[in-house]
Amino acid sequence: MNEQNLSPEELESWISKVSHEFYNLGYQDPWLKDVFKVIKQEIITSQQIDFMLGAMGGPKRYSGRSPGDAHPHIFINEEMWQQRESLLLLAFEKTGCPEFIRSKWLKIEHAFKRSMLMEGPHECRKRWATDELVIVPKPKLKIA
Repeated sequence: MNEQNLSPEELESWISKVSHEFYNLGYQDPWLKDVFKVIKQEIITSQQIDFMLGAMGGPKRYSGRSPGDAHPHIFINEEMWQQRESLLLLAFEKTGCPEFIRSKWLKIEHAFKRSMLMEGPHECRKRWATDELVIVPKPKLKIA
């Protein structure tokens, strides 16, 4: 399968499959589950589908903030970014997502990376007065 013969419906189907799988993994991940718990899984999955669909040339249904503006209250460092990306790569694998979609998706994600990463929790800022900062330390590994 290549980009030239993919219908808008097929693109949306792949984005939906990957997004659902990614958030299923994320809401079970020992670290990221505590980041994601501030939003219902169905809502964040829907937002991700709409955002990626528009970014990949499909219908523009996403009307939220850009990734950098949507996440200033969440402390995201390189290590957390890498953990998140490892789950995304696993979601690609588990769904059998075509390589050209994977490549485009990662290119879009990496375009926003610099606007989302922080050196430390002191860089977090609320989006509005009632916002809570989300600072989740990496869990320590339990040695059995």
